[in-house]
Amino acid sequence: MKLKEIYQLAVEMGMEADPRGKQAVERDLRLTRKSYEKLEAEDKAFFDTESLTNPYSDTRILWGDPEKEVKRILVGIDIEAGELLLADRLREKGKEIDLVLAHHPEGRAFAALHQVMHIQSDLLYQWGVPVNIAESIMAGRIKEVMRNIMPYNHQRPVDVARLLEIPLMCCHTPSDNLVTSWLQKYLDEKQPETIADLLKELKTIPEYAEAARQGAGPTIFVGDESRRCGRIFVDMTGGTGGSEDAYDEWAKAGVGTLVGMHISEKHRERAEKARVNVVIAGHIASDSLGMNLFLDRLEAAGIEIIPCSGLIRVKR
Repeated sequence: MKLKEIYQLAVEMGMEADPRGKQAVERDLRLTRKSYEKLEAEDKAFFDTESLTNPYSDTRILWGDPEKEVKRILVGIDIEAGELLLADRLREKGKEIDLVLAHHPEGRAFAALHQVMHIQSDLLYQWGVPVNIAESIMAGRIKEVMRNIMPYNHQRPVDVARLLEIPLMCCHTPSDNLVTSWLQKYLDEKQPETIADLLKELKTIPEYAEAARQGAGPTIFVGDESRRCGRIFVDMTGGTGGSEDAYDEWAKAGVGTLVGMHISEKHRERAEKARVNVVIAGHIASDSLGMNLFLDRLEAAGIEIIPCSGLIRVKR
């Protein structure tokens, strides 16, 4: 496959698995195109035109020729200078690496991470939270994340990739959409009654089982094993952690147990006050599951995958 085909496949799979549904994704693209059309010519020069066809600002080809043929990929959850130097070392040893693929965003994709967080507003709305409340809850948090990200040196790994002439790409929200939709469907089918049952079901999934063996498996953060799950909501997409105010709204909407990748202490305290059970399935294991669903498609096309940087590679 060509690099651009891998990128397009990531976007397509992300859109297909988007838990908000096709209409919400199409609305995002439509609004982006309208905004672009209204810009003056000088402002269009700074516009990220990829956003006209890709609704996920945190997924991009960061460096490299889109026409490059890719036969072998080094894939990791986090790709920094060390992993790129590893790719270069592997090339020196005769193992050609055509692409380095990260899950977590870098470069421009990292700088724009906050732009995908509105997905969380849409999910709140889908659960019955009035849209004005859903958007208001997230507005402050989105600005907070934007301010926190701005001081970072976003281009560091991209510059390393450029100097080493190693194509670099990241696939974030599409992968998170994949794990969210897959795991929600899985748990809906299994219908665990108690938190203990939920933990047991999660540990039947190879990525979570391996994470448990590594000491980073599914863990109860709010609640205990004897509590009943009620309605389970898988919350694993939308850039990063949302607003702590959302837990009151999840409780009102009927969520009994939230299954997430990670949670801050501030958010955990709010979930406890809202009496919403929280099970953290595991960050890297969840990221691995989402990436694996994408990587299986690449392997089916004949591409060799070399996992690194925490990726728990499981084929389905």
